[in-house]
Amino acid sequence: MTTVSHRPALTAVNPKNPEEWIQRAAEVAAILAVDAAERDRAGATPFEEVRLLKESGLVTLLGPAEHGGGGQTWPTAYQVIRTVSAADGSIGQLLGYHLLWFWAARLVGTPEQIAHVEAEATKNKWFFGGAVNPRDEDVVVTDEGDTIVFNGHKTFSTGGKVSDVTVLEGTLLGSDTHVFAIVPSDIDGLNFHDDWDNIGQRLTESGSVSLNHVRVGWGQAAGFVDKVFQPRVYNTLNVPTIQLVFVNFYLGIARGALETAVTYTREKSRSWLHGGYEKAVDEPYVIDIYGDLTSKLWAVEALTDAVALEAQVIHENAWNVTAEERGEHEVRVAAVKARATDVALEVTSRIFEVTGARATATKEGLDRFWRNVRTHTLHDPVAYKRREVGRHLLTGELPEPTWYS
Repeated sequence: MTTVSHRPALTAVNPKNPEEWIQRAAEVAAILAVDAAERDRAGATPFEEVRLLKESGLVTLLGPAEHGGGGQTWPTAYQVIRTVSAADGSIGQLLGYHLLWFWAARLVGTPEQIAHVEAEATKNKWFFGGAVNPRDEDVVVTDEGDTIVFNGHKTFSTGGKVSDVTVLEGTLLGSDTHVFAIVPSDIDGLNFHDDWDNIGQRLTESGSVSLNHVRVGWGQAAGFVDKVFQPRVYNTLNVPTIQLVFVNFYLGIARGALETAVTYTREKSRSWLHGGYEKAVDEPYVIDIYGDLTSKLWAVEALTDAVALEAQVIHENAWNVTAEERGEHEVRVAAVKARATDVALEVTSRIFEVTGARATATKEGLDRFWRNVRTHTLHDPVAYKRREVGRHLLTGELPEPTWYS
């Protein structure tokens, strides 16, 4: 039994502002940090961890206040994701993906769908998963009159068995029109295969899923009116929004690695016997590396926060955002994604240079930080992010909206 299920009570007072929500995330992180390495090794389905996210209120952080939600904005949500990820990258990813899919109705839905989904999701504290892996195009949606039917397979479906609802995506038969729908995760025909067995992010329930005659009403097809999709530029904001989710849990994992390593160096590392220093914290190379890694992390965190504030302006203008505004924002997101990837990988690998050979013991769990970052940063090649930035600088070209840009 993990300590997550035998945890101290959270602060009774409900958070009311961004600072209090970030503090609530820090409380959750402190609970998760106690046995993060143990839970990573066990790889068990994180039912208790998701229960903690629900009880803390973090799952309804973006929900309307009139329905009991936090009523917060994406800049606060990104800080919360980063804070939780410092303790447990898997749970930070689950929370980040949940918040993105909670927002899915706003991204592609009609005003009526947005109001309905956000009210129900907030009041019932739905935890969202998503079967929307864009590399898999074999989910077909068939029009059967008043209903549509999803059939196919997705290689990845983050959230899996711990989700209450799942966002589905497929292509309408005989067209190139994509259809999104939010369905109960226990709906007939939706089968999670429990085959996530990767080196990192082990608790994200990101295995494959099959859709066998999953039937929903046309009214659940997000953004469709009379079976016709109602397009707007904001529909394409799902990519930069989730890429900033990625950035923040990468940086959170890096922060957790650095803080864990600092504690180890202070309490357990030994100075080199030929260095002439009594304590590891006095070793010049140790001081230099920590200073270097901390400076780089601070710089990317500052850029990330700036880009998050830029994104909020677009979210507040969702119905009128232009293609140019969207494209320029995507370039900024691409830049911060590239830097966060590089810095997170560097921090999580170089901490061993300043903790020493004994720090590689399995019981210390320091390897989980690198495994987590290395696993998820392969989601899409960072070279293509740098290319977006370079082409915009040289030619003024804006990225064409795709599943990855």
